[in-house]
Amino acid sequence: MTRSSWPDRPMIMGILNITPDSFWDGGRYTHWEDAVAHGLQLVREGADILDIGGESTRPGAEAVPPGEELLRVLPVIRALHGETQVPLSIDTRKPSVAAAALEAGASWVNDVGGLRDRAMTDVVIEHGAGVMIMHMQGEPQTMQQEPQYAHVVDDVIRILATAVARAESRGVDSKKIWVDPGIGFGKNLSHNLALLAGLDQVARLGYPVVLGASRKRFIDDVAQAAVPEQRLGGSLAAASAALHIPQAVLRVHDVAATRQYLLVRKSIERGERVEWQLPAVPELRQQSQAGPPTAGPNEASPDDGGTGPTTD
Repeated sequence: MTRSSWPDRPMIMGILNITPDSFWDGGRYTHWEDAVAHGLQLVREGADILDIGGESTRPGAEAVPPGEELLRVLPVIRALHGETQVPLSIDTRKPSVAAAALEAGASWVNDVGGLRDRAMTDVVIEHGAGVMIMHMQGEPQTMQQEPQYAHVVDDVIRILATAVARAESRGVDSKKIWVDPGIGFGKNLSHNLALLAGLDQVARLGYPVVLGASRKRFIDDVAQAAVPEQRLGGSLAAASAALHIPQAVLRVHDVAATRQYLLVRKSIERGERVEWQLPAVPELRQQSQAGPPTAGPNEASPDDGGTGPTTD
């Protein structure tokens, strides 16, 4: 997953939330085998990378203790690492959780905290991991309480540029950095629309751009889609903002629909059918009798309270 081998299309990041309270799929995949089966299905549908999270960061969400977050994500990461070659990302703000997930088989960290925590930077460097640096104004509990910017696109770009420069100065590999403007993270409707319209300006930072707009609340604000189940059309429309970004990543719940959208759009542009080969992914091997996959000798166990190789 290097910049030199980027496909001629946005990459698709499949979202796998192992949480009881995520705004769209919370509670659907809280059992580790259900989560692994869904992850493999996302790969069959065309996901280029899986983003695995054990803590909701929706507006107003409460923080989850590290030990609980590890209990949710580690068995899933271990199992998927043994079942698919698709890269795995850990979606977390906690350095201890990131470290344990990387030991278990993840190779990317999706940090909605924007790599503001020096300990998270150290974890990324120690493991040679890739990192997604996202912009968020405030914290999930309070971020939607009257967010304000002077000029939202310029402000977000400036903050991302500062975060990237700081990460590189500390030793993070620049070839393994992606940036995310953080749609819905401390932004109102006008902020979100401006960032979508200005995504090409974010791309001028020179890093792959992650767009996470899937089924978010701003779609309701535009199109009166009160529940997330009604927002697929709006999600695909938002994805179109990244179509001509040289290196873009669409972080989505609906992998199959997004792949179909990209295939048709690219085929229209080229005037011929575009090929997109899907990987052969076996069904999940039956493991329930033996329980979830266990930690290796160098991994953290949820029993340690979730501190893992590093501490927050």
